[in-house]
Amino acid sequence: MALWVDKYRPKELLGKDGVDYHLEQAKHLKFLSADCMPHLLFCGPSGAGKKTRIKCLLRELYGVGVDKTQLIMKAFTTPSNRKLEIQTVSSNYHVEMTPSDVGIYDRVVVQDLVKEMAQTSQIEASSQKSFKVVVLCEADSLTRDAQHGLRRTMEKYANNCKIVLCCESLSRIIEPLQSRCIIINVPAPTDVEVEKVLRKVIQKENLNMPDSVLQKIVEKSEGNLRRAILMTEAIKMENEGGIPANAQIPVPEWEVYIQETARLILQKQTNDMALKVRERLYEVISRLIPPHVIFKKLLEYLLPSCPSSIVREVVSEAAKFEHRLLLGQKPIFHLEAFVIAFMEIYLTNASKAK
Repeated sequence: MALWVDKYRPKELLGKDGVDYHLEQAKHLKFLSADCMPHLLFCGPSGAGKKTRIKCLLRELYGVGVDKTQLIMKAFTTPSNRKLEIQTVSSNYHVEMTPSDVGIYDRVVVQDLVKEMAQTSQIEASSQKSFKVVVLCEADSLTRDAQHGLRRTMEKYANNCKIVLCCESLSRIIEPLQSRCIIINVPAPTDVEVEKVLRKVIQKENLNMPDSVLQKIVEKSEGNLRRAILMTEAIKMENEGGIPANAQIPVPEWEVYIQETARLILQKQTNDMALKVRERLYEVISRLIPPHVIFKKLLEYLLPSCPSSIVREVVSEAAKFEHRLLLGQKPIFHLEAFVIAFMEIYLTNASKAK
């Protein structure tokens, strides 16, 4: 049984099963699919609808055949003869993958995959588009080497293979790569748009949900439509007999865990506590929670307990280490460095107060 986020995902850009917001943008995408499509770069926050629009665009290009996908583990060999494997979602017309999964070897994966796709022709070349599509998720996590390599590769095979990049932070994509793509900025939906989509889902599920609970979900989702739909489904599963007006919005376990971690940091600022917090941060990272989300939530739970005199300094330290996180490779180093810096600031302030 499919989750609601997949069950009610739009199937086309415009029409009965089309997207519910950013309709002007959908018209532009439909126009791009009708002509010789250029390379594209989709940018926007998590849960804004980037992947949905990419899937709709592929369906406009190739029809329903693009939905017949299979999960394939592709093998690659680095120049140093190291064997790599990466998971891909493939159809006869496209392949989708996250190259950053292989870390510093992403350049090899990207170049080999684009080359392979460009060298295989369409089954029915007369009735189909002359090109195939490579969708690269989390493009902002690609190393600089991979981005420069991709720039040259996409030029070489431009006629046979189109690249679609998907990212959250445009600033982490090198300018030469940006200049070779049409940038499609997908902003987060407004609260009104999120509510409209949720009401549509609720109606299709014949679910009776109080307006007060719906407003709480919209507020809690913070513009992340995927999260809003998941929370709606979770509330429905927790209240099979009917949703009361005072129903609590379920909070993800990882978020509760970060909240407890913040409480421990505020409780005691010692070396032993720093080691304990490090273990907890490792635990959250191992659950594939993005490091920048951990930063945001940790700061969100720490700031309310900080005296106003140190808030500015704490935020400044958080910004500094989050920036270093974007430039570095090991998230734990930067998260732990922020925790240590916070402990020092908090302890110093407590000593002065005495």
